[in-house]
Amino acid sequence: MPIEHFSRIISGVMTWGEWGKNLNTKEVAQLISHTVDQGITTIDHADIYGNYTTEALFGGGFKASSLNRNAIQIITKCGIQHLCPNRDNKVKHYNYSKDYIIWSAEKSLKNLQTDYIDLLLLHRPSPLMNPAEIAEAVQKLLKDGKILHVGVSNFTPPQTDLLKKHIPIAANQVECSITHTQPMFDGSLDHMISNNIAPMSWSSLGSVYKKDDERTRRITRVLDTLSKKYSATTDQLLLAWLLKHPAKIRPVIGTATPERISLAAKSVDINLELEDWFMLLEASEGHPVA
Repeated sequence: MPIEHFSRIISGVMTWGEWGKNLNTKEVAQLISHTVDQGITTIDHADIYGNYTTEALFGGGFKASSLNRNAIQIITKCGIQHLCPNRDNKVKHYNYSKDYIIWSAEKSLKNLQTDYIDLLLLHRPSPLMNPAEIAEAVQKLLKDGKILHVGVSNFTPPQTDLLKKHIPIAANQVECSITHTQPMFDGSLDHMISNNIAPMSWSSLGSVYKKDDERTRRITRVLDTLSKKYSATTDQLLLAWLLKHPAKIRPVIGTATPERISLAAKSVDINLELEDWFMLLEASEGHPVA
């Protein structure tokens, strides 16, 4: 895959700033260094995070960390026009005009204090996206060296194919977890394998810690048993479950807690036995496989 040098676990920064921990520059610098020390070198952004403020927070923190730029790979996303005080939008919408994509990427470069973005993702598909116009913007950014790769996020296989006729698609970041298994059955992951597109998963732990219902209780019971067998935390097992998939899913973790980042990094060393993997799937689906 063209981005095979990205780390298998990706650190998502959505909660580092205004939408979560509200870290200061020094704390961001420390967290970046800690994350890289754990072998998690790929960092996932979106321009909208923190109401368009988290990229700049990260940029300042990265500069303060004294790390070399080649120590990390930066992902960011564009296209969503978010409703917040930092944008003069009347309604939440998507903008994939040539001028906007280029402007947004250049704005991200400035905020992140970097000369290039390793992977630019189109954040969500728009019913009005024009693949030829998107291609013009992307090709210019690639030619100018401002982005190294382009991908999509939350795109279906047909939507991805629509763009793939015009530009190379390196990755697709979709929701995928033990409680959101649809990409494993609706052809999404199959399509990525067939087209050499790297899958990334957001909300990688699913709703296991967010909901208390029959489904999550079934999953938790299995996780408790497997935790003893593998001497692993439930977080690690949920990530290992995704990592086992042959598509080579790269889970994005959303935590800003150093200890949880360290534990997540170790999940790559857990190889779930086949029947244990299906035991978790059965707990999620509520029935045996056919």
